[in-house]
Amino acid sequence: MTGLPPLPVTEGLGEGMLAALAGMPSPAGVVFTSRFEHDLTTVFASRHAVAVSSGTTALHAALAAAGVGPGDEVLVPALTVVMTAAPVVLLGATPVFVDSDPGTLDLDYADAAAKVTPRTKAIVPVHLWGRMGDPAALRVFATELGLTIVEDAAQAAGTSRAGVTAGTVGAAGCFSMKDGKILWSGEGGFVLTGDSNLAAHARAFRSHWLQPPPGSRPQEQVALNGRLAEPLAALAQANLRRFPALLERRRAQTAHVLRALAGACGLTPLQPAPDETWNHYAPLLDIGLPNPRAFAEHLAQREVPSSTGSFHLVPCDARPMFASGGRAVCRGAAQILDHTLALVLTEHDDEKVLDHYACVITREAAAWRT
Repeated sequence: MTGLPPLPVTEGLGEGMLAALAGMPSPAGVVFTSRFEHDLTTVFASRHAVAVSSGTTALHAALAAAGVGPGDEVLVPALTVVMTAAPVVLLGATPVFVDSDPGTLDLDYADAAAKVTPRTKAIVPVHLWGRMGDPAALRVFATELGLTIVEDAAQAAGTSRAGVTAGTVGAAGCFSMKDGKILWSGEGGFVLTGDSNLAAHARAFRSHWLQPPPGSRPQEQVALNGRLAEPLAALAQANLRRFPALLERRRAQTAHVLRALAGACGLTPLQPAPDETWNHYAPLLDIGLPNPRAFAEHLAQREVPSSTGSFHLVPCDARPMFASGGRAVCRGAAQILDHTLALVLTEHDDEKVLDHYACVITREAAAWRT
């Protein structure tokens, strides 16, 4: 049994929250948020960071800032959760679901190109499970077709590919800090961007347009309350200081599980691309057993959590609100989800927990006949 890096100390996580609480009520409520945003720009080498109330809000604000609105179409991978598509709909635009390549988990660019119309405004690549597609291919595709790139990097903090950090490929990168993410604050999110105008628009959008961007007046547009509460901003800032250690621990946890599963019947680890520095958000294995989705659900019943087994993740284009009888389904995305065991980890999972998961998976895989 190999040792994991120690769980980063939690002492001090609440100090900033207590300081934020001591300053409340504060109608402005920006002191800790501003500090957190400053630290984000340093850690992620981004010119601007805008802290918001959730990863969904981050996408909502970024897409609005990119000019997405009624009548527009936005390319969205079917290989994602509904929270990626929801902001598109809330802006009055239409999500157009694009397939993925089962061999790489990257977008199927032939399928994407076939679905571009004169109304297509943007593309939202999703770095599911922290895995990142080819940034060069994405940029070429978007540039040739005049599309704005807004990344859903909710699970990809710490991932990079070909030297490009997740969330910095296009106009904006959107992150979640829901508990369970490597960088967390219970709830929350943020937008990274190198565009000062986009950042100003996102800041206005998260706060009812009360602090308008240059050229606009207060409350000139309808926006929303998407601010990150000051106590959560303080917690996020404290966790950002722990982020390198949290990232190291998650990488070690995933490596530990995959080593423990070496030789397990019908299970093959999914490897990152040669130029990809993966954050190892979730141990990923291809299930080469009969009825693979049922196997993941079987493991969930035995308290081994996974994306498909525990949370019943299906392609977004198969969700009732998006399913259409006249549209071809995204079969690559369905194949990926049906055959991928994506284990759910938290920073508290130690060697005992991880070895238990591996033992149950190995035992049940050997006995699986369904």
